[in-house]
Amino acid sequence: MIPMEKPGDALSRCELCPRRCGVNRLDGQSGYCGAGASMVVAHWGLHFGEEPPISGSRGSGNVFFSPCNLRCLFCQNHQISHDRLGKEVSPEDLAGIFFLLKTSGAHNINLVSPTPYVPLIAQAIAIARERGIGIPIVYNTNAYENVHTIEMLDGLIDVYLPDLKYWSGPVAHKLSGAPNYPGAAMEAITAMKMQVGDLQVENGLVTRGLLIRHLVLPAHLAGTKKIVHWIKESLGVQTFLSLMAQYQPLHDASLHPALMRRLAVHEYDELVEFLIAAGFENVFVQELGSAPLFVPDFTREEPFKEQGTGSSY
Repeated sequence: MIPMEKPGDALSRCELCPRRCGVNRLDGQSGYCGAGASMVVAHWGLHFGEEPPISGSRGSGNVFFSPCNLRCLFCQNHQISHDRLGKEVSPEDLAGIFFLLKTSGAHNINLVSPTPYVPLIAQAIAIARERGIGIPIVYNTNAYENVHTIEMLDGLIDVYLPDLKYWSGPVAHKLSGAPNYPGAAMEAITAMKMQVGDLQVENGLVTRGLLIRHLVLPAHLAGTKKIVHWIKESLGVQTFLSLMAQYQPLHDASLHPALMRRLAVHEYDELVEFLIAAGFENVFVQELGSAPLFVPDFTREEPFKEQGTGSSY
């Protein structure tokens, strides 16, 4: 385990993600994402829309942080990814949320968009571990973070759940303002794999390891086939993959003509066949008709009011 870094050391000159804003968040400054000195939690509760071994029968204990360091123009969580919507919490408060989720039956603690708060989250996990939380901690991320940030979590995270979004730097620049996304994300995911290895599932539930998500975009914008090839060559065909079909033209998607429609069935089916032909066996797929189930409304007390039970995978 890497010795835990004091939160103040990382927040006084923030370089947690590849944007390397270098701002002093302890002094009231904020960089690209808008995060400050305290964590902001937009929502926490049981979630049933994750991959089956994460949601299980009782749900994953999701904690949604606000804002996000990537801020994709088509983000389905744009209410919290682009704004600091939510309540400020301390590491002690967050550890308490973990235990409330466990008491509610959560199979795991699922940290959603955690990158801007990694030093503080690490403190919360350490507190919860010391008090015997006893269920896996899942790190649910856009993968746009520095390797040093992942190293802060060594020994604290059981399951890494990164979304490897783009192959092309120019596309990443247009859609997320992050031209260096592909290389940075691949380095981060490689570091995750080194920490936890391949995904392990016991009695139908994840216990440890790496599960890579990839959101398929219309018109092959994401470069899915090249991403799959990289995973095969760099991480191996035994890697667990989740090929997500839930894209919808939300938020500012209209700014990019190719994003103004949903996926076509043939686009998604072609990629599923490509994965199988490439030798991948540990693959989760979605039904295209399930896309609306994944769109939350964070202005409601229960953002996922219409959510299904995860059967869309």
